[in-house]
Amino acid sequence: MNRFPIIFFLMAASVAAQPRAIVGGDQLRLRSVGEVQFSPDGKRIAYTVTNNDGPGRPYSQVWVMTPSDGKSIQFGAGKEASSAPEWSPDGLSIAYQSDSKLMIAQPDGKNARALAPILSTNSPLPSTGKRVSWSPDGKTIAFVSAVAGPETEEASGDPVVITRYLYKPDDSEGNTRLNDNRRLHIFVVDVASGRIRQLTDGNHYEHSIAWSPSGEEIAFVSNREPNEDQFFNYDLLALKVSDGSMRRLTTTENAEYRPRWSPDGKTLAYQATRRGLTDLETTMEDTHVWLIGADGSNRREISAMIDNRQGEPVWTANGQAVCFTVQERGNVRLYKLPVAGGKPDVLIAERGTVGSWSMAKDGTLAYALTTPSDLAQLYVNGKKMTDLNAAVLGGKPIAEVEAFTFVSNDNKYDIEAFLTKPLGMTADSKHPLIVNIHGGPHGQSGPGFNLKNQVYAGLGWATLMVNYRGSTGYGQKFADAVFGDQNGNEAQDVLYALSAAMRRNLWIDRDRLGVEGVSYGGQLSMWLITQTNIFKAAIPIAGISNLVSYNYMTYYNQYEQMEFGIFPHQGNLMDVLWERSALKHVAKVKTPTMLQHGENDNDVPIAEAEQYYIALRDVGVPAIMVRYPREGHGLREPKHIVDGIERCIRWYVKYFPPK
Repeated sequence: MNRFPIIFFLMAASVAAQPRAIVGGDQLRLRSVGEVQFSPDGKRIAYTVTNNDGPGRPYSQVWVMTPSDGKSIQFGAGKEASSAPEWSPDGLSIAYQSDSKLMIAQPDGKNARALAPILSTNSPLPSTGKRVSWSPDGKTIAFVSAVAGPETEEASGDPVVITRYLYKPDDSEGNTRLNDNRRLHIFVVDVASGRIRQLTDGNHYEHSIAWSPSGEEIAFVSNREPNEDQFFNYDLLALKVSDGSMRRLTTTENAEYRPRWSPDGKTLAYQATRRGLTDLETTMEDTHVWLIGADGSNRREISAMIDNRQGEPVWTANGQAVCFTVQERGNVRLYKLPVAGGKPDVLIAERGTVGSWSMAKDGTLAYALTTPSDLAQLYVNGKKMTDLNAAVLGGKPIAEVEAFTFVSNDNKYDIEAFLTKPLGMTADSKHPLIVNIHGGPHGQSGPGFNLKNQVYAGLGWATLMVNYRGSTGYGQKFADAVFGDQNGNEAQDVLYALSAAMRRNLWIDRDRLGVEGVSYGGQLSMWLITQTNIFKAAIPIAGISNLVSYNYMTYYNQYEQMEFGIFPHQGNLMDVLWERSALKHVAKVKTPTMLQHGENDNDVPIAEAEQYYIALRDVGVPAIMVRYPREGHGLREPKHIVDGIERCIRWYVKYFPPK
């Protein structure tokens, strides 16, 4: 029996006078804007919409809007998925991906035809750049597709033979447990004839492609280390289209990402790090914007004056500046920086998160923006062009998100936190509070719309999010502050944030406090309940309980090396990792705990939840483990997300003292 409607009725009695609040089931109807791209003439915008109403995972669909009248056309019919729209240079066609095929159609979606298959790999790669790029003359399209590698046969037999160090996948679909060993390579297809030609081969991965303005070369990214499974080091290369010959543009110890040619073809802009050790899945170091000559000379960082994590750079039409996103204090903003030097300008500074964006030749900006009141919608120069969630959110109260700062326990940092206030507050009402901890640790929370926090607010519960040390958006020194100190002072930042929130907001009920988080947030949730009994209930999601076992079971084995500077087997790090593991201190736990985890999580393997669950039961702590089939790291299926929210509510209600 689903008890959620009963619980909602009881918990929401204090806000009965309000319009119906947001509930978990609204997830199935929410939509958001993803990719955004102006047509070459600036008269139309191709964009994608992510939907949650399918039977499985979310799916996206391509739309084209004419901003002059706000009218949009959907590509395909019904729930047919499509993504990654790319305008042809003349603006008369759009290339996009659908059903593992490279498609091409008119801007109105008509005369769609398949040009080539596009296959993927589950090999653990970080988010990469473009997979499709038009030649400047519009006659050819370059694309990235996967082909079988040499280990494919032996790794699919009976028995399975593992020969690769990187043998586990980052399986976003959550349905396989081993690396499929496919390699990504660059292909070109002739638009008129459909003739396909493979330009690269071998055992490396090539991706993040960009066609040069001359049409002679394609810039791309690849890891060319002899031990690339163990040492993550992307470099920039250029491929000659006519004969497939390659030349290296960088041979650094750090990582380069997402190259973009300048309009005159003389320079490339790209993201890069400085440090020699960068992790496959996450990095402590902020990416900054760099430039390099087309011949590989004059490599230099141009954005050091912006001490925060920066996104993919894109050139302005005149080639005099590059634009890129910047993470800042829980927000993501858009900057413009002259390449010849000078002061950067903030183009979009609204409270929230700028996602994909595009600039027309006349400087008009189209972008996806997540605000405190809605998921990402399409905006043009500040004007909201889509309102995809009007039927879901219209008329429903949105809880306020308030930012505040406090001094850390060691007096080194001003830490920022975000308090989502409950709905239905009165002068003398008391309200529960849930501490919701972000993952990473090199990520950030912010004021942007958060469904779960809004659902809690509708029940009369507050939510506290903390950008503890190690978070991004506060400079490199702050991100580095977690180095060698996992489950240390950053955990104290969370507890100090809770203390500050309760002192400043006397309406918070100290007898009804909960804690939860995903990934690193799940790890901190597990750890905090070994350090304090202040929480009445805990819900670690995809969390790490044993730093030693985690290091040898995750698919990205460089993580602890990056976070501590040495391998676990070196020095006394193995002892340090065990000492900082929640599992070692489980005997101190008194807090009832519900663990949620994806069955096929190779980022944080489900064994981390299994160990903690048995240990909690051995200790005598009330504990349950909820395992989600088909899920990788975190929950992606909308129905699982709804189920997870409803289970969280029931768990808190069960262990919060009645009022």
